[in-house]
Amino acid sequence: MSENGERKGHAVLIPYPAQGHVTPLLKVAKLLHLRGFHISFVHTEYNYKRLLKSRGPNALDGLPDFRFHAIPDGLPPLDDDDVTQHVPSLCHSIRNNFLQPFCDLLHTLNRSASQGLLPPVTCLVSDGCMPFTIQAAQQFALPNVISWPASACSLLSVMNFPTLFEKGLTPLKDESYLTNGYLDAKVDWIPGMQNFRLKDMVDFIRTTDPNDIMLQFFTEFANRVGRNSPILFNTFDELEDNVLNGLSSIFPSLYPIGPLSLLLNQTPHQHLESLGSNLWKENTECLDWLEPKEPGSVVYVNFGSITVMSADQLLEFAWGLANSKKPFLWIIRPDLVIGGSVILSTEFVNETRDRSLIASWCPQEKVLNHPSVGGFLTHCGWNSTTESVCGGVPMLCWPFFADQTTNCRYMCHEWEIGIEVDSNAKREEVEKLVNELMVGERGMKMRERTLQLKKKAEEATRPGGRSYINFDKVVKEVLLQQTSFD
Repeated sequence: MSENGERKGHAVLIPYPAQGHVTPLLKVAKLLHLRGFHISFVHTEYNYKRLLKSRGPNALDGLPDFRFHAIPDGLPPLDDDDVTQHVPSLCHSIRNNFLQPFCDLLHTLNRSASQGLLPPVTCLVSDGCMPFTIQAAQQFALPNVISWPASACSLLSVMNFPTLFEKGLTPLKDESYLTNGYLDAKVDWIPGMQNFRLKDMVDFIRTTDPNDIMLQFFTEFANRVGRNSPILFNTFDELEDNVLNGLSSIFPSLYPIGPLSLLLNQTPHQHLESLGSNLWKENTECLDWLEPKEPGSVVYVNFGSITVMSADQLLEFAWGLANSKKPFLWIIRPDLVIGGSVILSTEFVNETRDRSLIASWCPQEKVLNHPSVGGFLTHCGWNSTTESVCGGVPMLCWPFFADQTTNCRYMCHEWEIGIEVDSNAKREEVEKLVNELMVGERGMKMRERTLQLKKKAEEATRPGGRSYINFDKVVKEVLLQQTSFD
């Protein structure tokens, strides 16, 4: 109990078990910890082991009031234990296998609380892609805040999946609809989404199978999520104001609190620095490599934690980068290429040796904030997008799946901070667009626009800014609402 007799808040947070979800929710956990909450952060056993492997055997020891826990994911073991698990299989298992072990953990935490070892659980903060937590919150009579891990525009897209079903726009009639221009059809009936096409919606609608796991998973989410659910976003009002207005007609309690990294930087948190989220071992040498490079001269290339491509596609990107003659830092995960390891020719290595560095993973926020980085070739994941905005770095956009197509539409056409790369990109196009990004007139305008958004993001997260105030409100109005009661 605190001095004023109020019970200390105890938040249980659980991300969807993939890198792009763990990263933002751990930031939310740190923000809550800095506001006095006891934190229980829940990984799957698979990712728990990966974090110990990537960050060291003591990485998840935590602090007395910031603890890590693990529950089983219900999936068979993998031969390779250092890859992102198959997303549809994970979603299937989340629907069927996660609720009971999560409730068991909540019971265990409350038993520990009854013994005076920690405060009783007072609230849940759950990834929007972990919908079983809605049932758990009801079962334990706890407030549940949904932390949406992607853009507000992606949630607005997902919330319209049931309507797309009703209108017969998904599933597709047959495979030809992927290439016959059908996906260019306008979607002009969603308030908050201007100039949208079917191809700009979250891409799980691009299936011919009415029983497709991903389509079902998100349609079920749209139908089940409580309209009174408070929702946190890693975004800020000025970036997605039209979308947030559109969403507010569905959900009255929206809390844009991003960019999370900037909000976190408002409070000293050195004691939390060791609590990391990278599931692959970081190569920090890349920061030393960037140091002597000219300001704004380096292209940073990273396709995220899930994107996979063919060996031929990798080759086209490789030679496009080489032929641009620009220095580049390229993150190539061990599982980036479908069905095999990455092999780059001796000719490519010799051609780019003096102006390139290839690494398997890196501290991306530090890279994007390094003055030498002038452009980012990205898959348009939401963490990468917001981190690039915070670094003032414009982008080349090669979306792979899920919300990335939606983000890409906004980046290139609404915010004008990106240029889209053809899905079947050839080396000539890559070379041309890299040069346009780095030294072309369009690239210069995008850089100015990105720096303007960076300034607005900084204003939003400072004390008195909209994101700062929103975080304060969700803590006081939602997460602490029960802590004064026994």
